[in-house]
Amino acid sequence: MTVSVVVATLDEAAQLPALLDHLDGFHDVVIVDGGSADGTCQLASAHPQAPRLLCVARGRARQLNAGARAARGDVLIFLHADTRLPSGAAGSIERALRDPRVVGGNFALRFDGGDAFSALLGRWYALQRRTGVYYGDSGVWCRREVFEALGGFRELPIMDDYDFVRRLERAGQTVCLPGPAVTSARRWRHHGLVRTIAAWVAIRWLYLAGVPARWLARLYPVIR
Repeated sequence: MTVSVVVATLDEAAQLPALLDHLDGFHDVVIVDGGSADGTCQLASAHPQAPRLLCVARGRARQLNAGARAARGDVLIFLHADTRLPSGAAGSIERALRDPRVVGGNFALRFDGGDAFSALLGRWYALQRRTGVYYGDSGVWCRREVFEALGGFRELPIMDDYDFVRRLERAGQTVCLPGPAVTSARRWRHHGLVRTIAAWVAIRWLYLAGVPARWLARLYPVIR
């Protein structure tokens, strides 16, 4: 069983070198850039990890779908540039997939910083995961054939990861591997914990109520 890591980037020069160092144990890493202007592509091309670099039109779902098509693995991990997988992530996934009922899953998530706010945010995220709610920052992974059967990510300006996860949950059994993966808390540091959680909750319920994703994207600006 081979595992591919697919990363969509947009102006991630500050994160990319450390991410590629971190992914040294993976033999198939695909970086899909959406038009960075900060040297992200040049850093990817020059890195010893030698990831495959694709350049496509901006849009996370579009980028991830392009990366999945180019990936060589039987298993796909969709990773944010500011998320770090736990040690032995590939082996954990392979063991989980020995059960043919398992179609995919994610990792338990911890936010960096080591402070009380990060810990609280992590506990809130863990509580959501128990109800089948999780997002791309927790390292979503799945069998390639399942990804293809689901039609990949829908090209939404926001909630593309949540939309995919909802369909993945309906496709079969999923597993939350213990990890934890570690992701950046840069968004809540910028906006504050209360505003960040309120935005997440509001966007999810508005999305479920049928509010168009293009309107919801205005509530969740990009933070770098």
